[in-house]
Amino acid sequence: MRETEAIISSYDEARNEGRQCVLATVVHVEGSSYRAAGARMLVDEYGVMTGAISGGCLEGDALRKALLALDQNKNKLISYDTSDEDDAVIGAQLGCNGIIQVLFEPIDPRQENNPIELLRKAEHVERPVALVSLFNLDKTKHQVGTTLLVDEESHVTGQLDDQALFEKITSVARNSLKKQVNHFGEYRSAGVTQHAFIEIVEPPPRLVLVGAGNDAQVLSRMAEPLGWEIIVADGRPTHANKQRFNSCQVVVTNPGEILDNIRVNENTAFVLITHNYNYDLDVLKLLLKEEQVPYIGILGPNKKYRRMLDDLEAEGIALSEEQSAKIYAPVGLQLGAETPAEIGLSILSEIQAVLTDSNVRHLRELEGSIHNKENREFEEIEL
Repeated sequence: MRETEAIISSYDEARNEGRQCVLATVVHVEGSSYRAAGARMLVDEYGVMTGAISGGCLEGDALRKALLALDQNKNKLISYDTSDEDDAVIGAQLGCNGIIQVLFEPIDPRQENNPIELLRKAEHVERPVALVSLFNLDKTKHQVGTTLLVDEESHVTGQLDDQALFEKITSVARNSLKKQVNHFGEYRSAGVTQHAFIEIVEPPPRLVLVGAGNDAQVLSRMAEPLGWEIIVADGRPTHANKQRFNSCQVVVTNPGEILDNIRVNENTAFVLITHNYNYDLDVLKLLLKEEQVPYIGILGPNKKYRRMLDDLEAEGIALSEEQSAKIYAPVGLQLGAETPAEIGLSILSEIQAVLTDSNVRHLRELEGSIHNKENREFEEIEL
């Protein structure tokens, strides 16, 4: 289960039992931190926490701040400076060297578009959406909170009292969606400043295991903690069933109809793992027509893939450069894998690298920040 799904589930349970909750969200990071902007944690009135905003160093104080926000029924912005080794609240010598802004929002279940409901709507769409959280670095000012959700068709859920700010924020959110990058803005109007964090929320990766053997069981169990949507497809009901894959969507089908019950998007990865050459080949023919699919892994030795290419060529099917580039055969990274779990690790690592467009290398070889894909500077915008 994804962290966000766990937060929503915990909120639903608390709401049904009449327990109040606070959502804590990292809305900005200056320097380095364990979790980036967008990390969230739910705290109920008894101090039960779901999710995390750090590697454990901030949660203790964040719990106290969340309960204070709940007691006052007021949004709060709290700054944590992990570069201060003398800070008794955080603890000495963390080595993160970052300033972390955390927004605490008591959740009103009577509010139709409260932050949790906006998160829920973001989780239930197939395409990326922009989630807008408004705050103010001047902590004496009102902290508006998580208020808007914008999709690619420019549909907006939520509203702001300031119409000029609303129009500008939604425009910037649409632009951020097109660029697929988070946005940090400082909006100014008549001497009033408002900060914004626009987060691009993408649907979870979808892993389709074509084959329901024992190795697929291992792979599905390893992928589950990642929060990926897992689908298992096979023609054998004795293998593809809920007894063997209880947390996955299971599809029993012949290869020619495998895509009839599977939604495909740019975050869908296929791994052909049936140990049945003809089944794998038939599925590969279908997937070659799906331009959105970024990853097709094929289990087996290189000679199996060469045989597939020969058989495709005999049918008049020649792979383009784009098609060849998204086929990973043999599947997985070179990790010295031998056992099913080790092989699963190499496959999942390769998929993660492909879906995030990351170079596979040792982190010790990097210069600068590990999380360097976004500009964290506040863009100054006049209304």
